[in-house]
Amino acid sequence: MSSQIPESPDLAHQKADNASLGELLGDVTRDLSTLMRQEVELAKAELKQSATRAGKGGGMLAGAGVAGHFVLIFLSLALMFALGALMPLGWAAVIVAAIWGIIAAILASIGRKELKQIKGLPQTGETLSEIPPTLKPGEVNR
Repeated sequence: MSSQIPESPDLAHQKADNASLGELLGDVTRDLSTLMRQEVELAKAELKQSATRAGKGGGMLAGAGVAGHFVLIFLSLALMFALGALMPLGWAAVIVAAIWGIIAAILASIGRKELKQIKGLPQTGETLSEIPPTLKPGEVNR
């Protein structure tokens, strides 16, 4: 990419007076094309940086999830053995499993309720419905 030095106002006026309309439009088109390429390159660089950070963050969250899972397993075992001091170990295991079953049912119910509240893309649908018919490709306009 080559950088251009901005022209002085006098030079720009002189060029506008002496250049044809085709040359001026060619300059504008070239400048817009350069600007668009630079914007696309900037977007690519920003997207790559954001994706890298998101990947690292996602990996850390996955590790935290695994560690949290182990914590729950060991706390469940500790509860089972504590209850095992009061009753047979088999019944203690059943009680801990029942507690986790109740927790799973409650979480599933809440999750299902949240999913039923999803409305899709209401704002996008509304915006698309406002597009004038002449701009919709593939439709015959009368």
